[in-house]
Amino acid sequence: MPEPDSALDLAAYFARIGYAGDRTPSRATLDALHLAHATHIPFENLDILLGRPIRLDLDSLQAKLVLGRRGGYCFEQNRLFAAVLEALGYAVTPLAARVRFGTSAVLPRTHMLLRVDVEGSRLLADVGFGVFGVLIPLPLDELAESRQFAWTYRIARERGLYVLQLRTGDAWADLYAFTLEPQHPADYEMANHYTSTYPSSRFVQAPIAQRSAPDTRKVLRDRTYTEHRGECVSERTLADENELLQVLADEFELRFPPGTRFRARGAG
Repeated sequence: MPEPDSALDLAAYFARIGYAGDRTPSRATLDALHLAHATHIPFENLDILLGRPIRLDLDSLQAKLVLGRRGGYCFEQNRLFAAVLEALGYAVTPLAARVRFGTSAVLPRTHMLLRVDVEGSRLLADVGFGVFGVLIPLPLDELAESRQFAWTYRIARERGLYVLQLRTGDAWADLYAFTLEPQHPADYEMANHYTSTYPSSRFVQAPIAQRSAPDTRKVLRDRTYTEHRGECVSERTLADENELLQVLADEFELRFPPGTRFRARGAG
C-alpha cells in the first residue's frame, strides 16, 4: 500500500504515538499500537475549514499527522496506520463502510477501515472513526461483546453485512456497516473528495475535533465542547473563536496561530 517513492519514518511515528514496545507482528503488538494511535492522534477536519486540500499520499500524511502533530479523519488516520502495519509485516486489507451513527439515511461508503489478519484471526482495525470508535481491534468472526475500558462494542451480522455496534445504555447503536470487499486508492480518493467538498458533508460545515482516552472522550463541534466519561456527559458552549483556539490547544494539543478562523466551505 505505501507508494514506491515514499519512505515511512517508523521512529518518528512511534515517537508521535508514545510507543516503545515490541515490533513483532503479533496480536498483542497490534492491540498496543492501535490503542496508542487512537489515544494520541486526534480526529479532526480543520484543514478543510482553512481551505486546504486533504491529501492521502504517505509523504503528506507523515508531514501532517506525525511531524506536524496534527490529526485527521478516517482516510488520513487509517491510511497512515495501514502503512505502519504493512511495514511491520501485517497482512492488511483496506475496506469501506457506510456510516449509520446519528442518521437513518443510507449514506455512501465514505468511511475507511481495515481488516488485519494475524495469528489465524481476522480483525477489524479502525483508528479513524473518531470519539466513538474502537480503541482495540475486534475479531470479525466472533459475535461476543468486547469491553474496552468504559465502552462496549460488538460486530453483528445483517444480511451479508458486518455492523459495528456500540452499547448505549441497554441498547445497541449502529456505528457503521461494511463488507469485506477490498478497496483501492482510487476508491478513497473519490470518497475523500466527496467528504471534503460536498456541501452537505458534515466535514465542510463546522470545525470538528475529537480525542479518545481510556476514561474520557472529548468532542468539539463548532462551539460546543463535550466530554464523555462512560455514561456521564458534560457539555458547554464556547464564548467565541478565541476560546475555541484555546480548547483546541488545551484539550486536543492542536495549536494554531492567534487569529486563526475556521470557515465553512463556501462561507464568506
